[in-house]
Amino acid sequence: MASWFTHALVAGVLGKAHQPGVRTTRFWMLSIICSVFPDVDVLGFFWGIEYGHVLGHRGVMHSLGFALILALVTVASGFSGVSHGSKTWWLLVLHFFLVTASHGVLDAMTNGGLGVAFFAPFENSRYFFPWTPIQVSPIGAGFFGMQGLRVLGSEILYVWLPILIVANAMSLFLKTTMKSG
Repeated sequence: MASWFTHALVAGVLGKAHQPGVRTTRFWMLSIICSVFPDVDVLGFFWGIEYGHVLGHRGVMHSLGFALILALVTVASGFSGVSHGSKTWWLLVLHFFLVTASHGVLDAMTNGGLGVAFFAPFENSRYFFPWTPIQVSPIGAGFFGMQGLRVLGSEILYVWLPILIVANAMSLFLKTTMKSG
């Protein structure tokens, strides 16, 4: 898996696309929670669920269907003041879907594990992308050592820098466009 730091950073960058009135403390907290929530499936190890099982790590909780369900539940429970079906409601659903789905996307770019079951529970095949530059993050306390530093280094190089460059370029573009419009 990619580290929780990187999942949270992606949530933050995606969140900047929303209008300022929506970006409340609740919005940011729920964005970070949704970005890391799929990894709750590691608790299955303690209950004897095998990694490759549909309920195992990177299984159904890393799927696109789960991302949609979590997005709908998050918006329904966290944004009850937003009119159901309105443009803002749909944009929030899209945001929380993308934030949650980005978790599986990042994990499919790592160089370890069994891959991501994007289409579970309907189809349990595990997938990696053809390019897997991100060092897989060790589960548990193993992150706080040399392996964790290697993981963060690969994430900074292949995720943080590119998305921060794109986010800053988009921000500059929008500011320039607003001034000239």
